[in-house]
Amino acid sequence: MSRRSKGFVELEWVCPNCDSRNRGSRKTCENCGAPQPENVQFQRAAGEKIITDEKAAQAAKAGADIHCGFCGARNPATAKTCSQCGGDLAEGRKRQAGAVLQAAPALPKTVNCKNCGAENPGTERTCSKCGSPLPRIETPRPAPVQAVGSPAASAQKKPNWWLYGGIGAFLLFCCVAIAGIFFLPAKTLQGTVTNVAWQTSVPVEEVRAVDYYNEPGSPPSGAYDVSCHTESEEVCEERTVDQGNGFAEVVEECHTESQEYCSYTVDEWTVVQTYTLDGNDLYPVYESPNVSFDQRIGDASERLTVYFSTSEGQETYTPNTVSEFQQFQLGTTWTLKMNLAGAVISVEP
Repeated sequence: MSRRSKGFVELEWVCPNCDSRNRGSRKTCENCGAPQPENVQFQRAAGEKIITDEKAAQAAKAGADIHCGFCGARNPATAKTCSQCGGDLAEGRKRQAGAVLQAAPALPKTVNCKNCGAENPGTERTCSKCGSPLPRIETPRPAPVQAVGSPAASAQKKPNWWLYGGIGAFLLFCCVAIAGIFFLPAKTLQGTVTNVAWQTSVPVEEVRAVDYYNEPGSPPSGAYDVSCHTESEEVCEERTVDQGNGFAEVVEECHTESQEYCSYTVDEWTVVQTYTLDGNDLYPVYESPNVSFDQRIGDASERLTVYFSTSEGQETYTPNTVSEFQQFQLGTTWTLKMNLAGAVISVEP
């Protein structure tokens, strides 16, 4: 697997004291001045862009920030003593890093201040009129911390059960709707048998060479004139990885997926001729063709149709078996159960 860095983006965090959104590089709230607590996570900002400022890029590469073990203040990874209390940061705790962050929800074009009602651009963090923090949009929780590129990070993906549940509910609804249209009776009609028809088919088969081209996977046993090739495709996934310091690295991880395709020839029993008979009575007849020593008779089949006259015109029904077909004597009356599509789904005497 290859890994390529596309650069860094600045994150943001929400002050638990005043609910203000702050730039990730800010270690204290821009609105109320409260320091960022250790348990307040970074999140992606809407409209994020790859940073081009060299100083900010160096800060992003420095590593996870350290929370002072004495006062809790957040300090850069390169610091030795706390900027707030002067305590030794050897006693501090590094922020978690390595979580793959989900994209932020799209910001509205405008947002109204809850304090004064003023309308502000959706990109603003504080009200331009009164300075109060603007309402924030909830951001999905980050994925569990894993080292990017490690087998665990590749294999462990938190399933979105709400999404799967929604898709499952939609598919279930579609299945129920289809069943309702085609398989559930919507009305009944009285019908009189006016005609019956049958057509029988008897196939004759012989072994012939059958060519297959670009079939995925390995050829079957007994195949000959085999020619295989492998097609490869590079599959890439972009991830935004929390660095634990107010920035995230945008990385592109790529791996190669390969599939073998083969062309080959196999000898198979193949239909070379089909003999058909048809009639308009209740006793289907099957052809009995003569076959040579290298031929065989395949599975016979039949198509059975019953025609009914109803108050709404002619309807047709296809029995499943010959024995069922032979019940429909001309002139007999039956109850037809119709689906919403207007087709006969069952017949009762």
